[in-house]
Amino acid sequence: MNIFEGIGLRVLRRIDPERAHGLALKALNTGFGPRSGPVTSNRLRCTIAGLQLPNPVGLAAGFDKNAESLKALGRTGFGFLEVGAATPLPQEGNSRPRLYRLTEDKAAINRFGFNNQGMVAIDKRLAARPADSIVGLNLGANKTSYDRAADFASVLAHCGTNVDFATVNVSSPNTKNLRDLQGKDALAALLGGVMAANVAGIPVFLKIAPDLSDANLADVVQVAHTTGVAAIIATNTTLSRDGLISEHKSEPGGLSGQPLFERSTRVLAKLSSLTDLPLIGVGGVGSAAQAYEKIRAGASAVQLYTALVYGGISLASDIARELHDLLARDGFANVADAIGTGRADWL
Repeated sequence: MNIFEGIGLRVLRRIDPERAHGLALKALNTGFGPRSGPVTSNRLRCTIAGLQLPNPVGLAAGFDKNAESLKALGRTGFGFLEVGAATPLPQEGNSRPRLYRLTEDKAAINRFGFNNQGMVAIDKRLAARPADSIVGLNLGANKTSYDRAADFASVLAHCGTNVDFATVNVSSPNTKNLRDLQGKDALAALLGGVMAANVAGIPVFLKIAPDLSDANLADVVQVAHTTGVAAIIATNTTLSRDGLISEHKSEPGGLSGQPLFERSTRVLAKLSSLTDLPLIGVGGVGSAAQAYEKIRAGASAVQLYTALVYGGISLASDIARELHDLLARDGFANVADAIGTGRADWL
């Protein structure tokens, strides 16, 4: 992080979190932030579900909900980007305030409720995205929908030709009853509909919650195998509040950031012992050491978002470069060679 980014972060942290986020996106779009492009090397290059990535450090969904900053984000250090979640119809989401910084915990709580401009507006921007970036779309369902499973399929059918992968997000805690779709039968039906709508033939990922039981995880893996899911993203935010000390610790919504790291990494390791599908580790990644732990627990790649609130957008480049050094230190010629080598530490 350079001095200007540090000053900018200090200013933004004095502003309402949601407004600060909007200002950060505008700053990126006006030329502030890194411009060197993704960090890469032979050690960092990897392939996930047929997607060739310059490095395994990705941007998680939620940072650029409406695909408004793809050009600017493509100049940062990220190896791949995920935007959204997108729903068929535009929706405002839940009432404000709905985003809270937990500074002492290096965390955040949100209850956005899939606020976005809808698939039509988002798809227009995806159609004009930089051709040299790997971009995925997080699929969501409208709060008022009578058939939420069909919503996921609708978004994929509308936007699928303009993205490299799509993620079925049934793990947000902020849309009532959405997590019920993670049940075995409901998930199989939902994914069957999504796959039928995947006329573009892109890889479909599944994003799960960190609060599932071992039996639930086994069911998820079975359904993923039978329906043709290409990768599993582990995990979304948690409803747990264990160990928090910040003022807003009791706010309802999904908790992300550092307190999620251990919980999400244990889920990741369990999944890694159940499936050979590629896994993408999310939850509490704020350093190269944590990214490396996720990879050694079984992740083929990682994603981050909340850590950017505290470390700035240059954090992606920093993590990728330091991850290269960690792999070199331990004698791994490529990041793929390190996957799962520390799984036992998390089981």
